[in-house]
Amino acid sequence: MPDALDLLKKRKSISAAFLSAPAPSDAEIEQILSIASRVPDHGKLAPWRFIVFRGDAGGSAGALLADLFRQKNPGADAKVLDEERKRLAQAPLVIAVVSTAAPHVKIPEFEQLLSAGNAAMNILLATEALGYAAHWTTGWIAYDTDAGAILGLKPGERFVAFIHIGTPTAPPTDRPRPSLADVITEWRPPAGS
Repeated sequence: MPDALDLLKKRKSISAAFLSAPAPSDAEIEQILSIASRVPDHGKLAPWRFIVFRGDAGGSAGALLADLFRQKNPGADAKVLDEERKRLAQAPLVIAVVSTAAPHVKIPEFEQLLSAGNAAMNILLATEALGYAAHWTTGWIAYDTDAGAILGLKPGERFVAFIHIGTPTAPPTDRPRPSLADVITEWRPPAGS
């Protein structure tokens, strides 16, 4: 198991197209989702849940999504429809993170949504700590209500992430990261205060 700081310094997504079997075992998936659940959660609401696609589930979901895409885009060509069929079937495991954020007397929905985003990030980190690779995606299916119904969303829920998980078939390549000088501002009191 990698050192935590080393893992955080080197974490890098690998595209779903480069993830293959083996995927995490049932015990490892349980461990990943247990870690995903250990996130900041103001009010202890657990404002998220997970939908797991493994085995033939990704292909079955993809067939339904391709049909929906064709209905919404009658001019879509065969190549695009084939990509839609494979959308949740490229990697051997996909975990969808669902935000269940709802109005609350004390906890803003935005904080609940951030908790779900943190759960998704913990999935990425736990996956990599176990020696696998992952890729966080969204795409049109994350925002389309008909796609959401096909994939199991309940009223008021929304997708935060589709995390594709497997064993990498290509080495990770890093992308340029922002210079810290460009993204850090140190606060100072306003002049005259």
